[in-house]
Parts: sequence; structure tokens; C-alpha cells
Amino acid sequence: MIDKVVGTAAEAVADIADGASLAVGGFGLCGIPVALIDALHDQGAADLETVSNNCGVDDWGLGRLLADHRIRRTVSSYVGENKEFARQFLAGELEVILTPQGTLAEKLRAGGAGIPAFYTSAGVGTQVSEGGLPQKYDGDGGVLQASEPKEVRTFNDAPFVLEEALTPDFALVHAWKGDRHGNLVFRATAMNFNPLCAMAGQTTIAEVEELVEPGELDPAQIHVPGIYVQRVVEVGAGEKRIEKRTVRQPSDTPKEA
Repeated sequence: MIDKVVGTAAEAVADIADGASLAVGGFGLCGIPVALIDALHDQGAADLETVSNNCGVDDWGLGRLLADHRIRRTVSSYVGENKEFARQFLAGELEVILTPQGTLAEKLRAGGAGIPAFYTSAGVGTQVSEGGLPQKYDGDGGVLQASEPKEVRTFNDAPFVLEEALTPDFALVHAWKGDRHGNLVFRATAMNFNPLCAMAGQTTIAEVEELVEPGELDPAQIHVPGIYVQRVVEVGAGEKRIEKRTVRQPSDTPKEA
């Protein structure tokens, strides 16, 4: 078996070129590959296309690349919590392909499974299927580019829209544990999108909190087998942020009877 471990995050992303497409795992700020994103920011690649549930926040995650205008196009399902994202989109500086969350997940899973397209009921009867969804503005409030209509077919008397799979050039993912052969285990909410991105990327780069030797992971607990992964780098636990902290005021605490 091939030892897929590389020494640093910088080495792991060194060959990501300008114009590359990237699937980036995680959900909100949970389970995002921060070390790899930061290394890519330092590396300097630009004109990137990202595929991710969201695009980070203003000063963290993909938000760092976005702030430096290194992302040309993003395929996402949620674009809140990032003021610079909104500014760039409305100013005509960023192309945005809004995609229903489940559809985005299936686009990645299908890509990893070698399925070129699939039918889904999500988005039928809306601009997702009928076209006209703004993808890029001209900076003056006008729509410069809008989505095209998609094929709709009827199955069992119900309409379904055809969606194409995604197979980005690279995938950047964050795992709890991984071994030298690229087998990965994710933890809790980090399971969202990370396994799917790992499957879909043509070259998958995994940062892991803990690197273990082959045979230490229980085969029944492995979420992504090493066949999908080309590079592994150990980065430790790192900083784990909360995207939006909500707490209850002391006065709202229920009183005991």
C-alpha cells in the first residue's frame, strides 16, 4: 500500500494551480479544512472555483480566500454570515451558483460514485429548474448572467429535474483520524459534506487531527476508504470556532417550583 502522508499543509496544496476547482468539506464552521485553506491562501492560487456548503465567514475558512478575491465562482447552498460575500456578489465580482443543499450533497456523491447525472424533485417549479436564477450581477443591479432551464421529466406522475454530478479538480477535507493509507474517520457534524467531497475530488487532500498507523482504525468505523484519498497531512486539533453563539440570559432561566 502507498504511504500518502505529506509533511506539511503547504506541501499538500503546492500544485493547486490558478483556475482549479475545489470541493471543500464541512458545515458552517464545523469540520472545515482550515489548515489546508490557510496554506492555499499563502500559496497564492487564484481564479478558483469552490464547491462547498457555504463560503466561510469574513475572516476565516474560505472567507480568507474570498476577501483577497481569489475565488471566481462558487457553488454553494448557503451564503449567509459573510458580508464580503454579499458585497462581491452584488457588485458583480463573484459568480454564485445557488444549489439546494440536498442536491449539492448528491451532486458530490454521484460524482464520487461515477454517476454523471440524476433526477430529483428538489427545485421543480422554481428558478432552479426553470432558469433565470441570478448567477452574476453587472454591478449596477442588473443580472449579467442567469441560470439556464434544466431538463424536467415525469416519473410516476411526478416531475423531476435533471442535475449533473460534480467532480472538482481537488477536494480539501478535515478528518478526525486518518492512517497512512488514506483511510479516514470523521466526527459528529464534520460528517456533513466531508465524506462526499472526499469521494468527488479527482485529487483528495485530507488534513487529519490524528495520524495513526495502518491497522489501528477499526475497518467497520472507516467513513472514507483510502482509495478516494491521495494525500494526508497531520495538523492537530487546531482552532474550532462557533459560527453563531446563542446563549440564554440568566433572567430566562426557569425557576424551580
